[in-house]
Amino acid sequence: MTTTSTGPWQFWIDRGGTFTDIVAKRPDGQLIIHKLLSENPERYQDAGVQGIREILDIPVDRPIPSDAIEAIKMGTTVATNALLERKGDRTVLVITKGFQDALRIGYQNRPNIFAREIVLPEMLYERVIEIEERYSAQGEELIPINLAETRQSLQAAYDDGIRSCAIVLMHGYRYPTHEQEIATIASEIGFTQISVSHQVTPLMKLVSRGDTTVVDAYLSPILRRYVDQVEQQLQLGGLTNEGLENNLQATQPEGLQGKTSGLLMFMQSNGGLADAQQFQGKDSILSGPAGGIVGAVQTSRIAGFDKIITFDMGTFPVVHIASHGEFSSEAEKTFILTWDSKINVNE
Repeated sequence: MTTTSTGPWQFWIDRGGTFTDIVAKRPDGQLIIHKLLSENPERYQDAGVQGIREILDIPVDRPIPSDAIEAIKMGTTVATNALLERKGDRTVLVITKGFQDALRIGYQNRPNIFAREIVLPEMLYERVIEIEERYSAQGEELIPINLAETRQSLQAAYDDGIRSCAIVLMHGYRYPTHEQEIATIASEIGFTQISVSHQVTPLMKLVSRGDTTVVDAYLSPILRRYVDQVEQQLQLGGLTNEGLENNLQATQPEGLQGKTSGLLMFMQSNGGLADAQQFQGKDSILSGPAGGIVGAVQTSRIAGFDKIITFDMGTFPVVHIASHGEFSSEAEKTFILTWDSKINVNE
């Protein structure tokens, strides 16, 4: 694809499981749409970087000029697919003694209350280490932590090849001292991913806090490898974060310069953007679908519509959102509104 415009470009990329879609904004404001396979190892290592090269007409053996790009914003289903296919990193759960089954038991939600065979979802962690420790809800240390025993258990998990650790203790969200001590030991042993509940999601309720922390430990290594791969290719191509920051700062109003991070940003599940180095597993599960919803809302707003339904058909299930309707635990009471009636969820 030949281009003639000079100056910084902007790239918006949706990296799906099958295809990668790119919208590029030329320096003159014209938009270019490009599509390629997400996986094509015979031709390229990463579809996003390859798409940028093809749009800018830059061969693989030539570096990407450091002043060619102003911003790259990407949504990806890398973590989503890893979660659905159970291809995350091997993870050990470290939890207060007596609660090793808490996450498996969960809240005992039963979608089909009369089902006689309950099939529980596969847990993301493969091993549980129970730690004899306890803080009261008021912050009193009831049981001091046994650091020597903790180190021995973590070392055994590490020796078995586990490199990802999720630490979730009772009342740890409010009194994190024991979690911090365990994290220090895990770091000294050599765990490469340590997700600590009071940092990942400092909220009460052990099960939800634990689930989020485990997901973060399970997916963050996969995500980090992908982000590092993209950054490495951009840097090897001559496009360094320093050069990108300079491009961004040059386009900012006076007074805001120097307050931006790198140009490579990723869509989070909440619809916001995060710097590549701050992108975490817990925030990435709906990275791809969230971008679609944000784009649909903005597009509809520009077109003058304030009531919309969006559909996102990807490799995995359809995601939809309605702006007007009713949601209930009873299917008969769950519906979306149309201009003259309503559509029940069963329809």
